[in-house]
Amino acid sequence: ADIASGEAILNQANIPTFAFPDTAARVFQYMWRYQKRLESLYETPFLPEETEKSSQKIAEISQMINDVRANGRIILTEYESKQVLAAYDIPTVDTRLAKTAVESVEIAELIGYPVVLKLNSETITHKTDVGGVRLDLATASEVRHAFTTMAQAVTAKYSTADFLGVTVQPMLTLNEGYELIIGASPDLQFGPVLLFGTGGTLVEVFKDRALGLPPLTTTLARRMMERTKIYKALQGVRGRDPVDLEALEALLVRFGQLVVEQKWIKEIDINPLFASSDKLIALDARVVLYEPEVTEDKLPQLAIRPYPTQYIKTFPTKQGVPLIIRPIRPEDEPMMVKFHETLSERSVYLRYFRAFQLDQRVEHERLIRICFVDYDRDMALVVLHKNEESGEDEIIAAGRLTKSRGEDEAEFSMLVSDAHQGQGIGTQMLTHLLEVGKQEGVKRVVAYLMPENSGMRTICQRLGFQLALEAGLVKATIELE
Repeated sequence: ADIASGEAILNQANIPTFAFPDTAARVFQYMWRYQKRLESLYETPFLPEETEKSSQKIAEISQMINDVRANGRIILTEYESKQVLAAYDIPTVDTRLAKTAVESVEIAELIGYPVVLKLNSETITHKTDVGGVRLDLATASEVRHAFTTMAQAVTAKYSTADFLGVTVQPMLTLNEGYELIIGASPDLQFGPVLLFGTGGTLVEVFKDRALGLPPLTTTLARRMMERTKIYKALQGVRGRDPVDLEALEALLVRFGQLVVEQKWIKEIDINPLFASSDKLIALDARVVLYEPEVTEDKLPQLAIRPYPTQYIKTFPTKQGVPLIIRPIRPEDEPMMVKFHETLSERSVYLRYFRAFQLDQRVEHERLIRICFVDYDRDMALVVLHKNEESGEDEIIAAGRLTKSRGEDEAEFSMLVSDAHQGQGIGTQMLTHLLEVGKQEGVKRVVAYLMPENSGMRTICQRLGFQLALEAGLVKATIELE
């Protein structure tokens, strides 16, 4: 009776009770594990080095994919698949097309023996199943024989239309490395899903793989890698040098971006991706597109909204200094720390309505949640200025548009570094926030200001906000319709 009455008191206070101690311990373990996983996800990712990925390359690849679908095809050839990878700076083997045995020999002698011949087909993706891969060909006669026997095998099992020649590639000497697989395929509920794991011809035997959702940060890429058995080997075992894990993370990030941007790709596999201490290279690739009858509105939606590049813009200050305004990224946390170091006590007070110490404002747990944004709920923008002395970008202003749940209303807030106030940056920031709000379907934007914040009140009035006193604060409201 005493136990029951005590249990009732705890339950009434919303304190959980358990029949057995081991059950309570197990629940605590689950909670601890969940918290640790959250902390690992909120680690500050690093920003991969800029690659040479250009909008022109991406446009050319998109056009190629559209042309393939227009011709009624859904399978890219190996050569086309590697062009897709190259556009996203994923290293591939030098691959050249040959339609005849004579061309194969000419290319082999040009790039140097030994070489590899692989089937070039618009219909057959698993080349090894039909003898479509011949390795370590060291002479012209071996190349001719490989071409001829491959052509005969394919045409005998399929048809002459399925054999379009071969690709000729150098036979790489790959020692002390690992064969990995990176891929993506659609899920009815989650949209495109990424895969990472142990690759090679025994990929279905080992079944060592981890799944993730695009787009990736370097932290999310590392978490995927850590969930596989091969990860321990990649760190270096039995005297072997470790794989360049940071380069592998960056490659996974670029692969995730490929999947996000090339929406007509249904399935894509890089198998194997050879990884060693000094090299990452895609040895083979397979790309399958959505059928021509599939329309854009039928494509599976991404589970995670990608980075909204459409909201990036440039503008000049009153002095003509060019600045960039863009949505915030998880990698911005170090710059946000430096930004807060530039703020005066008055600027902080006018923004937060209270004294807010620097060490509290720059705590990792706080900033990382500001930088990790769910773009469907919040839109946080930063203004970047290039420091003339260091040549590095620095954040000089930050603003946020927070949507109200279940309503078409959003609240804005913003801060401008003291050294850059009075240059029109606040006006540009708020103007852009309102433009973003319209694009995101927001009907009304509000803000609450300190009465003594004359600068912010002036900006709001200039942009058409209605101001009214409410509970000792100034409420600024504007209708976007």
